[in-house]
Parts: sequence; structure tokens; C-alpha cells
Amino acid sequence: MHSPETVFGFDFGIKRIGVAMGNTMIGQASPLAVVSSVGNDARFAEIKALIDQWGPTRIVVGLPFHPDGAEHEMTARCRRFANQLHGRFNLPVVLVDERYSSAMIQAKRGEIIDDRAAAIILQQYFDEYVPQ
Repeated sequence: MHSPETVFGFDFGIKRIGVAMGNTMIGQASPLAVVSSVGNDARFAEIKALIDQWGPTRIVVGLPFHPDGAEHEMTARCRRFANQLHGRFNLPVVLVDERYSSAMIQAKRGEIIDDRAAAIILQQYFDEYVPQ
């Protein structure tokens, strides 16, 4: 049996990045924060503060595709973001297909849901990749 790990999940967006956290022992993801700083340095400073506070040992990033599985512009941006997370924080990064995660959230007009989308992505990781 493996030791429990704290895991962060990210829903990358151009304006905001949703962050969720959970651990492999419970296998339950929870919304944590929305990073909305302008500029890469400020965004990564916010992410670093969260990583320093919670100490995740693994990162999960949602990877968007078209419904037919084809990649699009955001797919490449998310891969780049995942590579930057790995390079900056030296943590293993797992990419998870987030194709249908947005459809699972019913948001009210103007409501920021990025952290909940990140929780759905992280929960998908727990459900599919972490043995219970």
C-alpha cells in the first residue's frame, strides 16, 4: 500500500485557473482556489503560495479536446501549462481528459466555477487512476 499523497488539480484558462485539492487516501477532490492574477509571474507566484501551503506531491491538469477527440488551441496551451508546472515545481504532472467536465457544472450567470471544474478533473483522476 502506498502512502497517502496530497494532489492538486488544475483547470487552466486564459483569464483564470481553477485549483482543487484532494488526497489519495480518501480519493475525494474539493475546490480550493481560483488564480486570477494577470501575467505569468503573478499567476505562478499565486500557485507557488498554494503549493508551499498545502505541499502536494503530484499535480493533475485537465486537457481539453473537441467532442470527437481532436485537439484544439487550448489543448496545446494546457500542455504548455503542465510542462511549466513540472519545470517550476519539480512535481510529477498527470494530464487528464477534461472533455466533459464543464458540462457537469451548472453555473449561474456570472458565477466563477473554475475551482469546481478543477475538482471534477481531479475527481476523475482519483476515480480512474488511483486504486481504492
